[in-house]
This record gives sequence, structure tokens and C-alpha cells, in this order.
Amino acid sequence: MHISDTAIEKILQQGGIADESQLAVLKLEAQRGSLSLQDAVLSQKLLSDEELTKLIGHYIGVPFIKIDPKDIPDNILHKIPEHIARQYNVVLFAENEDGTLSLAMDDPDDVQALNFIQKEIGYNLRVYLATKNNILDCLDNYRGDVNKELDEVIAIQQDSQSETQTVTEEDFAENSPIAQTVNLLLEYAIKSAASDIHIEPREDFVQVRYRIDGVLQEVNKLPRNVLGALVSRVKILSNLKIDERRVPQDGRFKIRVSGKQYALRVSTLPISDGEKVVMRILDESNQTITLEQLGYWGKSLAIIKEAMTQPNGMILVTGPTGSGKSTSLFSILSELNTPDVNISTVEDPVEYKIVGVNQVQTNPKAGMTFASGLRALLRQDPNIIMVGEIRDSETANLGVQAALTGHLVFSTLHTNNAATTLPRLLDMDIEPFLIASTVKAVIGQRLVRRLCSFCREKYTPEDQESKSIQEMFNLSKGEDFATIHKLETEAANAGIGGDAPIATNEQGFLHMWRASKAGCEECSHTGFKGRIGLYEALDVSIPIQRQITANATSNEIQDQAISEGMITMQTDGLVKSLRGVTTFEEVLRATREQ
Repeated sequence: MHISDTAIEKILQQGGIADESQLAVLKLEAQRGSLSLQDAVLSQKLLSDEELTKLIGHYIGVPFIKIDPKDIPDNILHKIPEHIARQYNVVLFAENEDGTLSLAMDDPDDVQALNFIQKEIGYNLRVYLATKNNILDCLDNYRGDVNKELDEVIAIQQDSQSETQTVTEEDFAENSPIAQTVNLLLEYAIKSAASDIHIEPREDFVQVRYRIDGVLQEVNKLPRNVLGALVSRVKILSNLKIDERRVPQDGRFKIRVSGKQYALRVSTLPISDGEKVVMRILDESNQTITLEQLGYWGKSLAIIKEAMTQPNGMILVTGPTGSGKSTSLFSILSELNTPDVNISTVEDPVEYKIVGVNQVQTNPKAGMTFASGLRALLRQDPNIIMVGEIRDSETANLGVQAALTGHLVFSTLHTNNAATTLPRLLDMDIEPFLIASTVKAVIGQRLVRRLCSFCREKYTPEDQESKSIQEMFNLSKGEDFATIHKLETEAANAGIGGDAPIATNEQGFLHMWRASKAGCEECSHTGFKGRIGLYEALDVSIPIQRQITANATSNEIQDQAISEGMITMQTDGLVKSLRGVTTFEEVLRATREQ
């Protein structure tokens, strides 16, 4: 709910959140951005939405509540029709012993809405204050099972067994079965926390797969006769050419689900059985994720933080496609993004929008490549430059020249690990002495599935399993295990794995963690929920600079970095598996080429 600036001032003062000087700064920020004081508090991250709502509830005398959507009985929820609940942003969530019903609102001062709802349902109400997003999450319960709805829509289309793929004007209507199918596929993907949607034509059907936590899963099969209309509907949404089916096309569109805005990056590709469509889902309402939340800790975090404070130089992030490189750069740039710094980027495509950062989209057809974009950026008086990817010698040379002339440059490369990045630059015809003097740090990374913290299982490894892990990491009882135990303790102190008990001592493994076979509702019975990164950060020290100028191999550079204390991705993965964040099998799956 929105309340007056005067009331927000009192709330902040009474709660000891801000003194007079802090309030003056906050008012100035609000004035500059044409914001209310309440919005300024949230934009400046002085308080979270939940914390501020709690304080407002205390101030106006309405109890605050945070509702778990899974706890709302269906018979209580449906006492208010969905269209009314959405109109007033309210939700009935419980029946009390005295016969009253509990109602959550984001604006309890809306007396008109309260009176109308009371007349509509004929019950006395007990009113609570909840955040707008919490109520929107609860309102999703009206939808029921999205997958069931999708099956019903598909059944309608399946009735027509015609093999024809003629697309009619009716197929493009917002309420047509095809439009409903696309909407439900998108909604189900977002609710499943999928990162990509694959719509793939096969000989007798259309296969729909989602990439969830890095793993592709088949979610449905559509009748073959809907392919043409389905692809055309996606093309219309993304402003692509409907009649062009012989060449790949790229587009983009936005949708809102549960009050959040999502951008979908669309790619079409002609294959032997028709046109394949892949949609990458990007949550535009995501808050900035810190490096610590991404899974950085210890030596790796210290190296990155030190490199970020340098006035010039180059910091490179490396890994295969889909390993989280853009997310790492987004977190670093968000941390460096202050009013006194000019940050400019050239990307393909612009995945994350950052307020205050000048982001340029490449357009090769118009002559805007990474190289030409970077050349233009250098005339824009930047302090910090981010190049989406170094793909060729020209871009690499321009990046090095920018780093030499007083700019801090960030970019990504496709290499197997941090150490192979340096010979890769040599392969791009960059002089060894230039690499040694400009590159400050290289980050190698992979993504692994995160264990569900609600149902993960602790177990004692058998002798054979312990032995194979020891051989893999060349661990012997005594000094080597003392090192792993020390790293695990350091990770625990940094918050990795939360309050999970220490899994090693100086002699060996005490226990390990695995995914529950049955899973739970929290993780959709998969045993995993979300992903976390495995990282290695190579600090380009003076000895490594000497190795680069002497054309050393990547193995020699890696050995030198490890001797200086670098934690490899595999070791980082072992520590995280001991902390119950992931499993050892996941670590091997992501890093076995190491």
C-alpha cells in the first residue's frame, strides 16, 4: 500500500531506520527520481518490501502476515471469485475458530473494497496486511494445475486429425486454442523455473521440452498438425517474419506472470522435420544477486574483489555456453555501478538490464559488431567497459588496447578453465607481454544443480566410494585431508551450506550428502532445486606473468596458480558437496573434463 511521505518519515524514525541526515538524502533522491518516499526507500534498498510492509502494518495497527500459497484451502480461496480477488488484490486464506475468515490485503485502507467483499461473501472478516507479491503468488492458486489445462487445450486440437498445417486468421486470435497453448506453455515453464523452452518438430508429433536446473526434460507432446500455427504465433509475438521458414530468425518479446515481467529471447531454426523454436526465459524483475549468493567464497572471492578495485586492466570470465558467465558479470557490474562511474557495455544480446549502465546491442547486419561497438564505446568516455564475448582477434586487440589506456575491461571467452584462457589469447595473435600486463584475473566457472535443502539426505559413504574420491583428488589421510577440512571450515564460516554440520575431519569423511529419491513438494520430487556455480579464480601474479611471456603451457600456468593457493573448480565442487549444497556426482558431471 502507498502511504504519505510524512507517515513514512515517522515510521523510519520510530523504527530507528534513518536519522535526520539520512532522511534528507532519501528525500533528495525521491525528488530527483520523482518518487514517493516509500518507493525511494525500496529503490535505495534501505529496507526490503517485506520489512517495510511489516513496519507499515505496525504503524497503522493492522497485523502483517506472510502466507504460504500451499497452506490455503481451496474451499476458502474460492469464496471470493477470481476476478474480484485480482481486481482488489486480496486473498482469503483461512477460516478461524470463531467463524470469521482471514483476508490478506496490500491496502487495508481501501474501505470500499472491504465493504464490497464483505457483502459478496456474507462473512465477518479478520484483515491482515501482506506484500503485493505475496498476494499475487497466492492468487495463482486459482489457476489450479497448469499442465492439466494444457492437456485440455491440446485435446481440443487433437480432435482434428488433419495433417494440414494451413494457418488461418482465427489461429492468431487471443482466445484461440493456439494462443492459449502458447500462453500455457510459457506460464508452465515459468512456474517450473525453466531457463529454456524447446519446441521441436518430429515426424509424428511436436515435442516440448524445458531446461530445468540445466537438464532438459520432456513435458508434453503436441499433435503434429499444430506446428505451423504454433510457430507462427510465437513469431507474431516476437515480431518475426511468418512466411520466412528457410533461414534462422531471432526475436524477443515480454510477458507478465504473477506480477513479474519476463523477457523471452526467441530463436527459430529450420530442421529436417520443420522449424524448431527455442525460447530463453529471463526474469527482468530479478533483484541484483551478490557474488556471495552466486556461490563465491574464500580465495576466489578475494581475487575478484581485488581485481574489481583496479583502475584499469582486463578481467575475463570463461566457461561453456549456459555456465552463468553473464550472471557473474551482471553481479560484478551491479556492484561497481555508482553515479560517479560511466559503465558501457556491448552485448549480443542484452540479457540483463541494469539501471544506470549504457548497454549496446550488437547488430551485424547494420555493421554493429563487437569490434565496431567497442571502438564506438571508447569515444564515449567510459571508465568501465564490458564486451559480451571475445570472438576474434580484432575484438581481443581492441579490448587489450582499452585496458592499456586506463579502462577496466570485462569480457567472456569460451575455454575449458581459467588457465587455458591465456594461451587462447595468444592464439588470437595478442602479444604475450600485452596479455601479461593487462589481464588481472581470470574466472573459470560451471553450474551444478543445488540439492533441495528440505529433503536432502545425509549418509555415511562406503569404503569404496571414499577411496574413489580420495584417488580422484589425490587425497591421503593426514596433510591432504587437513587441507580439505580447513577449506570446508572456511566455506562454512562464509555461509556456504548454511548450518549443515562439518562433513570431514583431518582423517577422512564423516558423512556426505545425496538427493532424496522421492524428493518433496518444494523440489517437485526431483531432489534438486535451483543451481549454484563452481568457480576458480586465477590471479595473474608476477610469476604467472613471467610464464605467459615465456609462452608456458596452460598446465604449467595451472600448476603455478594452484601452488599460489588457487582453488580449482573441482575442489570448489568437492567442498560444496561436503557442505550439502550439491552432490559429488553433480560436480563430476560438470567438471569431469578437468
